[in-house]
Order: sequence, then structure tokens, then C-alpha cells
Amino acid sequence: MSDISAEAGKFYVKLGDFAEFSKTISESDIYLYAGLTGDFSPNHINEAEMRKTAYGKRMAHGAMLVGFMSTTSTMVAERAARDSISESPVSLGYDRIRFIAPVFIGDTITVRYEVASVDLEKRRAVSDVTITNDDGKVVAVGQHILKWVPRG
Repeated sequence: MSDISAEAGKFYVKLGDFAEFSKTISESDIYLYAGLTGDFSPNHINEAEMRKTAYGKRMAHGAMLVGFMSTTSTMVAERAARDSISESPVSLGYDRIRFIAPVFIGDTITVRYEVASVDLEKRRAVSDVTITNDDGKVVAVGQHILKWVPRG
């Protein structure tokens, strides 16, 4: 019997398992992210231009928020990986990502990642990810798919 068959009856996460991560978004976060990705949209780096908009100021990149979603998925995956001898968790990606409200410089965000479903046969877990700002307003949501694959 292989190690995977021996582990087939259990799984590494269960419904309701979660992780949270909080961070205050700084101006340097915005500029470092813009430099790393090449996304120099005025939305992120041009204060004078953004003052002319309904937002009134610069905002964080949406893709940066997805990166913070990844932070929490890694927290859950690392905890789960400690219990596995024969499988490793890997990300299959994100679905249904929506940016509900802007995140501005100085906002503190909290990312909550919570396991919503487990498929033992496919060796997958789907988690809901919600990002709120320091006022408790939801600013982004998505779903993440984590899969366990055999170790080589």
C-alpha cells in the first residue's frame, strides 16, 4: 500500500479552518509593487491626477491584494503540510475575485482565508477569501483552490 493510499482516508484541512493576516498599506508598498510589476497607472502613483477623480486619492493595486490572499493561503498550506508525509499542497489558482472597494494608502486591511469545501477524491480544498479594511468594509473577495499532490 502506498503512503498516499494510507493517507487517503484523512485530509489535512477541514471546513472552517482559517488564517488571518493584517497589514497597513504604505506609500512605499505601492511604489515597490509598481516597480516590481511595471504597473505605473495613475490610480496608484499620481496623487494630483487622482485628486480629480471620485476617489480623491491613490489606491493600492488590486493584484497586490491577491498577493495578500496568497499570504493567507500559504499560512493554511504550511500548517497542513506538517501533517503530510506523502503529499504537498499547491495552489491551483483563484476564482471569483472581485474588488469591491478601493484600498487607500494608510488603510489597514485584514485578509481572512477560510476553508469552505473539501473534496477527498480530487484531493482539493476550496476556501473563501475576504479582505476588509479597518472600518470593517469588505474591499475584496475571492475563492482559492488548494490541491494536494504526491511528493516525488
